[in-house]
Amino acid sequence: MSSKPRQPPNKLFYRIGEVSRLTGLEPYVLRYWETEFPQLKPEKGLSRQRVYKKEDIDRIIQIKQMLYSEGYTIAGARKKLSSKAGQDLDSIIDSAKKELREILDILK
Repeated sequence: MSSKPRQPPNKLFYRIGEVSRLTGLEPYVLRYWETEFPQLKPEKGLSRQRVYKKEDIDRIIQIKQMLYSEGYTIAGARKKLSSKAGQDLDSIIDSAKKELREILDILK
């Protein structure tokens, strides 16, 4: 198992074998993580094979970092990913509110 993930080639979709090689994780680990992390849901193609996007690979690398390097448990990593998604949404809403206030000030 490689400790440093390789840079994925510039493609739209990746199969599980490619993701395994890129991340240094066995395919069974990737399949297991799908059951543990709701944020990780690769699509399935016509052949019913998992089809990962670049964002999925980035999320896998993030999970691997939390579990293997930062010492998180699966539950802890799941919670952190959920709260991070909530924080991202909060910052988007705050930014939109700020822009709307600025527009209102201009219109006054």
